[in-house]
Amino acid sequence: MTASEIVIAVLASFGALFSLLAGIGIIRMPDVYLRISVTTKAASLGVGLLLVCAALYFREPSVTTKVLAIILFVLLTAPVGAHLIGRVAYMLGVPLWEKSVVDDLKGKYKGRSQALQSSEGTGGADSRED
Repeated sequence: MTASEIVIAVLASFGALFSLLAGIGIIRMPDVYLRISVTTKAASLGVGLLLVCAALYFREPSVTTKVLAIILFVLLTAPVGAHLIGRVAYMLGVPLWEKSVVDDLKGKYKGRSQALQSSEGTGGADSRED
């Protein structure tokens, strides 16, 4: 076994492990917000490592270029998508996990417009009730 094959095997193993952890996180996390966090981070890393393995295995400029484009796309879109899913869940009133200590957004969104207010002048009203 050559050194490049060992590197590919190690990266593929870690990529598969992180993808598996993302799948387990979807099942095990208690609320939608924690599920979003786990899956975005672990799945992005897992997919990225598996794509790097593909680039190392094929060693062709066309494959490497496509892999880099896909990795860039995943790194740009996964956090944005997770943020939007979390924001919509919060606006729809999806409850936090009962053991959550702090709701940092409580009282910071205007009711129907859903515009984010600064922490000054919120008045302490919970906008989720509007």
